[in-house]
Amino acid sequence: MRRKRDSGIALAAGLMLAIPACRRLVWLVRNREEWVDTVRDEIRMVREYDPSITSDAQVVLTYSGLHAVWLHRWSNALWHGGHQLAAQMVCQLARVLTGVEIHPAAIIGRRLLIDHGMGVVIGETAVIGDDVVIYQGVTLGGVDNQPGWRHPHIGDNVLIGTGAAVLGAITVGDGARIGAHAVVLRDVPPGCTVVGVPAEVV
Repeated sequence: MRRKRDSGIALAAGLMLAIPACRRLVWLVRNREEWVDTVRDEIRMVREYDPSITSDAQVVLTYSGLHAVWLHRWSNALWHGGHQLAAQMVCQLARVLTGVEIHPAAIIGRRLLIDHGMGVVIGETAVIGDDVVIYQGVTLGGVDNQPGWRHPHIGDNVLIGTGAAVLGAITVGDGARIGAHAVVLRDVPPGCTVVGVPAEVV
């Protein structure tokens, strides 16, 4: 009897989480013109960027960085719809499938390209502009646990190299370049390149 009751509770909990997730997915489908244009734009971006890609189907089926971005849009819609637990579950699904963890509350612009992707972590209050390229192992993280803005704001057309850590409530200006394995703890002016630990302008 107890086993049946526990199974019923688990089923009810699963349904409570699945229903809002499905509703948000239906909402995305109903607003398909906007997101279909966005998806087409991102597929085109990947094909222009990566010479190893030979078809749209290859992008859609195998490009894990793009899968992570698409799943983030779903989790972000759930988060802002008041379904935080369901959003976190989609976030964890994305992490398992792609190796990329993007907090559902993070704000991401158009045409974010996460190349290879494995090990990328993007925190809750991070903001990423348009046409940003992020390589594997990058962390956009915080340096304290205080509420409010505690993760980086990344401008447009920024490139962040492999293994870089951009930490704290700092701003990376438009067109900046961050070298591989750099540790960025201060604002980066627009158009500058920073390298090293801690990162300095070169």
